[in-house]
Amino acid sequence: MLEGFAALAVLIALGALLAHVGFLTYASQTMLVRLAFWVASPALLLTVVADADIAAVFSANLLASAGAVAGALLLYLLLARLVARRPAPESVVAALCSMYVNAGNLGIPVAAYVLGDAALVAPILLLQLLLLQPLALAVLDRTTAGTGVGAGRLALRTVRNPLLLGAVTGLVLALTGVELPTVVRSPVDLLGAMAVPAMLLAYGVSLRLGPKPGAGSPPGEVALVVGLKLLVQPALAYAVGLAVGLQDAALYAVAVLAALPTAQNVFVLASRYDRGVVLARDAIFLSTIGSVPAILVLTALLT
Repeated sequence: MLEGFAALAVLIALGALLAHVGFLTYASQTMLVRLAFWVASPALLLTVVADADIAAVFSANLLASAGAVAGALLLYLLLARLVARRPAPESVVAALCSMYVNAGNLGIPVAAYVLGDAALVAPILLLQLLLLQPLALAVLDRTTAGTGVGAGRLALRTVRNPLLLGAVTGLVLALTGVELPTVVRSPVDLLGAMAVPAMLLAYGVSLRLGPKPGAGSPPGEVALVVGLKLLVQPALAYAVGLAVGLQDAALYAVAVLAALPTAQNVFVLASRYDRGVVLARDAIFLSTIGSVPAILVLTALLT
Protein backbone atom coordinates (compact mmCIF):
# COMPACT_ATOMS: atom_id res chain seq x y z
CA MET A 1 0.00 0.00 0.00
CA LEU A 2 2.75 2.43 0.94
CA GLU A 3 4.62 1.64 -2.27
CA GLY A 4 1.55 2.53 -4.31
CA PHE A 5 1.10 5.85 -2.50
CA ALA A 6 4.82 6.63 -2.75
CA ALA A 7 4.78 6.25 -6.52
CA LEU A 8 1.89 8.70 -6.78
CA ALA A 9 3.54 11.20 -4.45
CA VAL A 10 6.83 11.21 -6.36
CA LEU A 11 5.22 12.02 -9.71
CA ILE A 12 2.94 14.69 -8.21
CA ALA A 13 5.94 16.27 -6.47
CA LEU A 14 7.89 16.17 -9.73
CA GLY A 15 5.10 18.02 -11.52
CA ALA A 16 5.03 20.66 -8.79
CA LEU A 17 8.83 21.00 -8.87
CA LEU A 18 8.93 21.40 -12.66
CA ALA A 19 6.23 24.08 -12.38
CA HIS A 20 8.15 25.81 -9.59
CA VAL A 21 11.30 26.15 -11.69
CA GLY A 22 9.29 27.30 -14.70
CA PHE A 23 9.82 24.23 -16.86
CA LEU A 24 6.08 23.45 -16.88
CA THR A 25 3.37 26.12 -17.13
CA TYR A 26 -0.42 26.32 -17.31
CA ALA A 27 -0.07 25.63 -21.03
CA SER A 28 1.91 22.50 -20.19
CA GLN A 29 -0.79 21.40 -17.77
CA THR A 30 -3.43 21.84 -20.48
CA MET A 31 -1.35 19.82 -22.93
CA LEU A 32 -0.84 17.00 -20.40
CA VAL A 33 -4.55 16.88 -19.59
CA ARG A 34 -5.49 16.77 -23.28
CA LEU A 35 -2.92 14.06 -23.93
CA ALA A 36 -4.25 11.98 -21.03
CA PHE A 37 -7.91 12.49 -21.98
CA TRP A 38 -7.75 12.02 -25.74
CA VAL A 39 -4.88 9.56 -26.25
CA ALA A 40 -3.26 7.85 -23.27
CA SER A 41 -6.25 7.13 -21.01
CA PRO A 42 -8.37 5.51 -23.75
CA ALA A 43 -5.44 3.24 -24.59
CA LEU A 44 -5.00 2.34 -20.91
CA LEU A 45 -8.71 1.63 -20.44
CA LEU A 46 -8.75 -0.58 -23.52
CA THR A 47 -5.94 -2.80 -22.23
CA VAL A 48 -7.13 -2.91 -18.59
CA VAL A 49 -10.69 -3.90 -19.50
CA ALA A 50 -9.58 -6.30 -22.25
CA ASP A 51 -7.37 -8.18 -19.75
CA ALA A 52 -9.94 -8.24 -16.92
CA ASP A 53 -11.85 -11.35 -15.85
CA ILE A 54 -15.37 -10.38 -16.90
CA ALA A 55 -16.85 -13.12 -14.71
CA ALA A 56 -15.63 -11.13 -11.70
CA VAL A 57 -18.01 -8.34 -12.64
CA PHE A 58 -21.05 -10.51 -11.97
CA SER A 59 -20.17 -11.27 -8.36
CA ALA A 60 -21.06 -10.31 -4.82
CA ASN A 61 -18.03 -8.00 -4.83
CA LEU A 62 -19.71 -5.96 -7.54
CA LEU A 63 -22.94 -5.72 -5.53
CA ALA A 64 -21.04 -4.48 -2.48
CA SER A 65 -19.09 -1.92 -4.50
CA ALA A 66 -22.20 -0.74 -6.36
CA GLY A 67 -24.17 -0.41 -3.13
CA ALA A 68 -21.42 1.69 -1.57
CA VAL A 69 -21.25 3.96 -4.62
CA ALA A 70 -25.02 4.38 -4.73
CA GLY A 71 -25.17 5.14 -1.01
CA ALA A 72 -22.40 7.75 -1.20
CA LEU A 73 -24.08 9.38 -4.21
CA LEU A 74 -27.48 9.50 -2.49
CA LEU A 75 -25.99 11.05 0.64
CA TYR A 76 -24.15 13.64 -1.42
CA LEU A 77 -27.34 14.61 -3.24
CA LEU A 78 -29.18 14.92 0.08
CA LEU A 79 -26.49 16.94 1.84
CA ALA A 80 -24.97 19.01 -0.97
CA ARG A 81 -27.56 21.78 -0.76
CA LEU A 82 -26.69 22.32 2.89
CA VAL A 83 -23.04 23.20 2.17
CA ALA A 84 -22.94 24.65 -1.36
CA ARG A 85 -25.38 25.23 -4.20
CA ARG A 86 -23.62 24.29 -7.42
CA PRO A 87 -24.66 24.25 -11.08
CA ALA A 88 -25.18 20.81 -12.59
CA PRO A 89 -21.67 20.34 -14.11
CA GLU A 90 -19.94 21.27 -10.84
CA SER A 91 -22.33 18.98 -8.94
CA VAL A 92 -21.35 16.08 -11.21
CA VAL A 93 -17.67 16.67 -10.45
CA ALA A 94 -18.36 16.94 -6.71
CA ALA A 95 -20.40 13.73 -6.76
CA LEU A 96 -17.55 11.94 -8.51
CA CYS A 97 -15.16 13.23 -5.84
CA SER A 98 -17.29 11.55 -3.18
CA MET A 99 -17.54 8.09 -4.76
CA TYR A 100 -15.09 7.55 -7.68
CA VAL A 101 -12.16 5.59 -6.25
CA ASN A 102 -8.61 5.49 -7.56
CA ALA A 103 -9.04 1.91 -8.76
CA GLY A 104 -6.51 2.10 -11.58
CA ASN A 105 -3.08 3.42 -10.69
CA LEU A 106 -3.56 2.94 -6.92
CA GLY A 107 -6.20 0.22 -6.64
CA ILE A 108 -4.22 -2.24 -8.73
CA PRO A 109 -1.04 -2.08 -6.60
CA VAL A 110 -3.10 -2.10 -3.38
CA ALA A 111 -5.03 -5.16 -4.57
CA ALA A 112 -1.80 -6.89 -5.60
CA TYR A 113 0.46 -5.96 -2.66
CA VAL A 114 -2.00 -5.65 0.23
CA LEU A 115 -4.87 -7.95 -0.73
CA GLY A 116 -2.79 -10.49 -2.64
CA ASP A 117 -4.86 -10.55 -5.84
CA ALA A 118 -4.92 -7.76 -8.43
CA ALA A 119 -8.15 -9.19 -9.90
CA LEU A 120 -10.06 -8.03 -6.81
CA VAL A 121 -10.06 -4.51 -8.17
CA ALA A 122 -11.81 -5.54 -11.42
CA PRO A 123 -15.44 -5.17 -10.23
CA ILE A 124 -15.13 -1.58 -8.99
CA LEU A 125 -12.86 -0.66 -11.89
CA LEU A 126 -15.29 -1.86 -14.53
CA LEU A 127 -18.29 -0.43 -12.65
CA GLN A 128 -16.66 2.97 -12.83
CA LEU A 129 -15.41 2.71 -16.39
CA LEU A 130 -18.55 1.24 -17.94
CA LEU A 131 -21.31 2.88 -15.88
CA LEU A 132 -20.30 5.81 -13.69
CA GLN A 133 -17.92 7.48 -16.11
CA PRO A 134 -20.19 7.25 -19.18
CA LEU A 135 -23.12 8.62 -17.15
CA ALA A 136 -21.00 11.48 -15.82
CA LEU A 137 -19.69 12.25 -19.30
CA ALA A 138 -23.20 12.25 -20.72
CA VAL A 139 -24.39 14.72 -18.07
CA LEU A 140 -21.32 16.92 -18.51
CA ASP A 141 -21.76 16.92 -22.28
CA ARG A 142 -25.43 17.85 -21.96
CA THR A 143 -24.99 20.55 -19.30
CA THR A 144 -21.96 22.23 -20.88
CA ALA A 145 -23.02 22.12 -24.53
CA GLY A 146 -25.07 25.33 -24.31
CA THR A 147 -28.44 26.09 -25.85
CA GLY A 148 -29.44 25.13 -29.35
CA VAL A 149 -27.70 21.75 -29.28
CA GLY A 150 -30.02 18.88 -30.19
CA ALA A 151 -30.30 15.55 -28.39
CA GLY A 152 -28.81 13.72 -31.38
CA ARG A 153 -25.73 15.88 -31.38
CA LEU A 154 -25.33 15.45 -27.64
CA ALA A 155 -25.66 11.68 -27.99
CA LEU A 156 -23.04 11.74 -30.73
CA ARG A 157 -20.65 13.73 -28.51
CA THR A 158 -21.10 11.18 -25.72
CA VAL A 159 -20.57 8.19 -28.01
CA ARG A 160 -17.45 9.80 -29.46
CA ASN A 161 -15.92 10.36 -26.03
CA PRO A 162 -12.47 8.71 -26.17
CA LEU A 163 -12.63 7.31 -22.64
CA LEU A 164 -15.92 5.60 -23.33
CA LEU A 165 -14.64 4.27 -26.66
CA GLY A 166 -11.54 2.82 -25.02
CA ALA A 167 -13.51 1.09 -22.25
CA VAL A 168 -16.17 -0.30 -24.61
CA THR A 169 -13.55 -1.59 -27.06
CA GLY A 170 -11.78 -3.36 -24.22
CA LEU A 171 -15.06 -4.89 -23.03
CA VAL A 172 -15.80 -6.23 -26.52
CA LEU A 173 -12.34 -7.81 -26.68
CA ALA A 174 -12.79 -9.37 -23.24
CA LEU A 175 -16.24 -10.78 -24.03
CA THR A 176 -15.25 -12.19 -27.41
CA GLY A 177 -11.83 -13.48 -26.35
CA VAL A 178 -10.19 -11.71 -29.26
CA GLU A 179 -6.56 -10.76 -28.67
CA LEU A 180 -4.98 -7.86 -30.49
CA PRO A 181 -1.96 -8.80 -32.62
CA THR A 182 1.36 -7.76 -31.14
CA VAL A 183 1.90 -5.15 -33.84
CA VAL A 184 -1.26 -3.40 -32.55
CA ARG A 185 -1.13 -4.25 -28.84
CA SER A 186 2.44 -3.05 -28.26
CA PRO A 187 1.84 0.57 -29.40
CA VAL A 188 -1.43 0.65 -27.43
CA ASP A 189 0.42 -0.52 -24.31
CA LEU A 190 3.03 2.20 -24.82
CA LEU A 191 0.36 4.88 -25.20
CA GLY A 192 -1.49 3.63 -22.13
CA ALA A 193 1.69 3.79 -20.09
CA MET A 194 1.65 7.58 -20.53
CA ALA A 195 -1.77 8.02 -18.92
CA VAL A 196 -0.94 7.88 -15.22
CA PRO A 197 2.29 9.94 -15.42
CA ALA A 198 0.55 12.60 -17.51
CA MET A 199 -2.34 12.83 -15.04
CA LEU A 200 -0.06 13.06 -12.02
CA LEU A 201 2.33 15.60 -13.54
CA ALA A 202 -0.62 17.81 -14.55
CA TYR A 203 -1.99 17.47 -11.03
CA GLY A 204 1.36 18.52 -9.55
CA VAL A 205 1.45 21.59 -11.81
CA SER A 206 -2.04 22.52 -10.59
CA LEU A 207 -0.94 22.24 -6.97
CA ARG A 208 1.99 24.60 -7.54
CA LEU A 209 0.45 27.19 -9.86
CA GLY A 210 -3.18 27.13 -8.72
CA PRO A 211 -4.74 28.18 -5.41
CA LYS A 212 -3.34 26.42 -2.36
CA PRO A 213 -5.20 23.19 -1.45
CA GLY A 214 -8.32 24.07 0.50
CA ALA A 215 -8.15 27.76 -0.45
CA GLY A 216 -10.22 27.70 -3.61
CA SER A 217 -13.30 25.64 -2.64
CA PRO A 218 -15.90 26.01 0.12
CA PRO A 219 -14.48 24.17 3.17
CA GLY A 220 -17.82 22.58 3.91
CA GLU A 221 -18.08 21.08 0.44
CA VAL A 222 -14.54 19.73 0.54
CA ALA A 223 -15.18 18.20 3.97
CA LEU A 224 -18.41 16.63 2.72
CA VAL A 225 -16.96 14.91 -0.36
CA VAL A 226 -13.80 13.75 1.44
CA GLY A 227 -15.82 12.47 4.41
CA LEU A 228 -18.14 10.54 2.11
CA LYS A 229 -15.18 9.13 0.22
CA LEU A 230 -13.03 7.97 3.15
CA LEU A 231 -15.57 7.19 5.87
CA VAL A 232 -19.04 6.58 4.45
CA GLN A 233 -18.18 4.62 1.30
CA PRO A 234 -16.01 2.00 3.09
CA ALA A 235 -18.63 1.59 5.81
CA LEU A 236 -21.34 1.09 3.19
CA ALA A 237 -19.19 -1.38 1.26
CA TYR A 238 -18.68 -3.40 4.45
CA ALA A 239 -22.38 -3.34 5.34
CA VAL A 240 -23.57 -4.29 1.85
CA GLY A 241 -20.85 -6.93 1.62
CA LEU A 242 -22.13 -8.54 4.81
CA ALA A 243 -25.68 -8.42 3.47
CA VAL A 244 -24.77 -10.21 0.21
CA GLY A 245 -22.75 -12.90 1.97
CA LEU A 246 -19.13 -11.79 1.67
CA GLN A 247 -16.83 -13.02 4.43
CA ASP A 248 -13.28 -12.68 5.70
CA ALA A 249 -10.78 -11.69 3.00
CA ALA A 250 -13.42 -10.85 0.38
CA LEU A 251 -15.28 -8.58 2.79
CA TYR A 252 -12.04 -6.91 3.85
CA ALA A 253 -11.09 -6.38 0.20
CA VAL A 254 -14.25 -4.49 -0.80
CA ALA A 255 -13.96 -2.26 2.29
CA VAL A 256 -10.30 -1.44 1.62
CA LEU A 257 -10.90 -0.69 -2.06
CA ALA A 258 -13.81 1.59 -1.14
CA ALA A 259 -11.46 3.52 1.15
CA LEU A 260 -9.11 4.40 -1.72
CA PRO A 261 -8.88 8.14 -2.48
CA THR A 262 -10.65 10.02 -5.25
CA ALA A 263 -9.20 9.10 -8.64
CA GLN A 264 -7.05 11.44 -10.74
CA ASN A 265 -9.52 10.75 -13.56
CA VAL A 266 -11.93 13.13 -11.82
CA PHE A 267 -9.37 15.93 -12.08
CA VAL A 268 -8.84 15.13 -15.77
CA LEU A 269 -12.60 15.25 -16.44
CA ALA A 270 -13.00 18.45 -14.44
CA SER A 271 -10.12 20.05 -16.36
CA ARG A 272 -11.46 18.83 -19.70
CA TYR A 273 -14.86 20.48 -19.11
CA ASP A 274 -13.44 23.33 -16.99
CA ARG A 275 -15.93 22.68 -14.18
CA GLY A 276 -15.09 22.11 -10.51
CA VAL A 277 -11.36 21.88 -11.20
CA VAL A 278 -10.21 23.27 -7.85
CA LEU A 279 -12.67 21.15 -5.88
CA ALA A 280 -11.50 18.02 -7.71
CA ARG A 281 -7.87 18.91 -7.05
CA ASP A 282 -8.47 19.55 -3.34
CA ALA A 283 -10.58 16.42 -2.89
CA ILE A 284 -7.91 14.26 -4.54
CA PHE A 285 -5.15 15.86 -2.46
CA LEU A 286 -6.92 15.50 0.90
CA SER A 287 -8.41 12.07 0.26
CA THR A 288 -5.04 10.73 -0.92
CA ILE A 289 -3.41 11.90 2.31
CA GLY A 290 -6.31 10.70 4.44
CA SER A 291 -6.75 7.32 2.81
CA VAL A 292 -3.52 5.95 4.27
CA PRO A 293 -4.61 6.29 7.93
CA ALA A 294 -8.17 5.35 6.92
CA ILE A 295 -7.01 2.06 5.40
CA LEU A 296 -4.69 1.35 8.33
CA VAL A 297 -7.52 1.93 10.83
CA LEU A 298 -9.83 -0.20 8.72
CA THR A 299 -7.22 -2.96 8.65
CA ALA A 300 -6.86 -2.85 12.43
CA LEU A 301 -10.64 -3.02 12.94
CA LEU A 302 -11.29 -5.85 10.51
CA THR A 303 -8.27 -8.04 11.20
